[in-house]
Amino acid sequence: MNTESNRRKCCNALTVLGVAGSFLVMAWLVWLMRGYTQPPELAAVRAEERLKIKHEFDAASAPLLNGYDWVDKEKGFVRIPVERAKELILLEWQNPVAGHSILAARAARAFAPAAVAPNPYE
Repeated sequence: MNTESNRRKCCNALTVLGVAGSFLVMAWLVWLMRGYTQPPELAAVRAEERLKIKHEFDAASAPLLNGYDWVDKEKGFVRIPVERAKELILLEWQNPVAGHSILAARAARAFAPAAVAPNPYE
């Protein structure tokens, strides 16, 4: 009986060692694969280039977004800063009916057909 008890303890110990060894092998494989899946340093260089291009674009478009300018002088369209446009929209749409009529008038003026020159041959 004593030998069977020793044999059972030995099997239990070997099972525990086998399971622990399997987990260690899997952890080592995961650590090893982590090195293979890391992106190359080229991605960091490209990210810096993209960031530089974004800053240049923002610097070039800042005057358009933050300044006043004529878009179409004949129709009376001006470009205004974004923050000021938000304030004006909030003021206009406090009364939704008036806001809708103002918007409809602007759309009619913006999309009005151009004047056609008379045909001299008619």
